[in-house]
Amino acid sequence: MRSAHVMIAAPLVVVLAGCAGVADGAAAPRPPAQSATRQAPPGATPEPAAPGTGRERGDDPPAAAGADVPAPDASIPTDPAELAAALEKTSTALYAAIDRWTRSGQERPPQDVVLLSLHQQRVYRVLARDAALARRTAERLPARLAAEARDNAKAVGSLLSLARPISAARRKQMRLTEPLPAERLRGYMTRAEKRFGVEWEVLAAVMLVETKFGRVTSSSSAGAQGPMQFMPATWGQYGLGGDVHDARDAVLGAANYLKASGAPGDYRRALFAYNHSGNYVDAVLAHARQMRRDPRSFYAYYNWQVFVLSAKGDVRLTGPR
Repeated sequence: MRSAHVMIAAPLVVVLAGCAGVADGAAAPRPPAQSATRQAPPGATPEPAAPGTGRERGDDPPAAAGADVPAPDASIPTDPAELAAALEKTSTALYAAIDRWTRSGQERPPQDVVLLSLHQQRVYRVLARDAALARRTAERLPARLAAEARDNAKAVGSLLSLARPISAARRKQMRLTEPLPAERLRGYMTRAEKRFGVEWEVLAAVMLVETKFGRVTSSSSAGAQGPMQFMPATWGQYGLGGDVHDARDAVLGAANYLKASGAPGDYRRALFAYNHSGNYVDAVLAHARQMRRDPRSFYAYYNWQVFVLSAKGDVRLTGPR
């Protein structure tokens, strides 16, 4: 931490998504040992779920994957034409499933949303590792989906560039849980936007990158805490007297900090203050841009899972088995 104003995301999980906690999120550039959530290679076997990472709140048991609902570790094509077709099919089915979910009033995501979101995430992790494949795939997509694919591949790739392997012992020490309901989290973010003028999509992208919407509850190796990953000194100055581990308080604190650092006038400057990494900033802005383009992406990102990098490859720590 370069000053009392700097926040460090916890472990990188590529939440591609959580830099703030060795999970799929953004990796803090400071301690290179922080883990990043990197997508497991196609066909990789996930590690057994840690306590608190399953569907344990009375949700329906996992449903069998149907014709349009891929299994958790279904193979990912590597031919550009086949990959473009798979991504278009997955995205179409996913957004239709999200529409049904959000209209239903059901709090927890149905299994088709969970499985399709995971498959989408895994596709983007493949694209993020191969710029030529990503380019050739995007060229074969409809314009709107091509823009989404470019932003997601860029975001995931930016975070993967910050990733470092973590040991099995450290993986076992990670604390993981189910996130709060998506609508509740989005409500916290829209209220923070009204108070501080920081767009809810930016706040959502930060939480996605830091802790995969709170799935990672461990503190980072540098001591960053909570779903938005604050260093204690920074929280003391910008946390408004709240609880750093409470999602509502953490979102308000993040909006307060980003506002003080230049948002909404200069999001790049504000996010760089949050985490001193240009790749981190690129990832957050790309995810936020996609949520502005299609708000349903928030619900897809909400269901992206926690991955970490081991010495032997990628390991998925949360989600359906």
